[in-house]
Amino acid sequence: MGMMITAGIAGAQDTVPGLTGSGPEASVASAPTAISLKGQRHVMAHRAVTFRGRVAPGGKHRVMVRVGGHKLRTHSRAGGGYRVTWRSPASGVFTARARVDGSSVRSHRLPVNAYRPAEASYYGPGLYGGGLACGGTLTSGKLGVANKTLPCGSRVTLRYHGHTVTVPVIDRGPYAGNREYDLTAATKAKLGFPSTGTVLTTR
Repeated sequence: MGMMITAGIAGAQDTVPGLTGSGPEASVASAPTAISLKGQRHVMAHRAVTFRGRVAPGGKHRVMVRVGGHKLRTHSRAGGGYRVTWRSPASGVFTARARVDGSSVRSHRLPVNAYRPAEASYYGPGLYGGGLACGGTLTSGKLGVANKTLPCGSRVTLRYHGHTVTVPVIDRGPYAGNREYDLTAATKAKLGFPSTGTVLTTR
């Protein structure tokens, strides 16, 4: 059963440091001690995603968010809040981290999964006890996927209707239609996936 998945999976700019005014209304921002980072963990590849956070204590500071090999620069507002927008260049697993420019103040790391749709099916019944192309034996509780080209052991994050699972490539296939993945029965159950359909993948 083919399915269409609509994923509502939700500007960097050069700025000047500090306050731009002068005279009695201008003041120097306090030295930053912390910076937070929030953003969507699950997004569609090539779609815009917004990262936001806050520098403490408040004030205008230069902020850089590094993600997917890109450096996104902005500045915090007087209250310390900031935001930047990024588009993933492809599907994959990326890590975002914010830093206050000119300081050692950094946020925690935020993993971001960027997905693309792929046709998939599942396999298992009637094949349990048989060998796997990547080694081992197929069982009803085995987590993993079959794929024709990804190296054995490659980790693949799959998402279906809000359910996410990360599993290894354990076998070769599928060899029917235009399907890219064969899910084991255990993987299918964790995702709530039907017999065939469209799944979101980071690979």
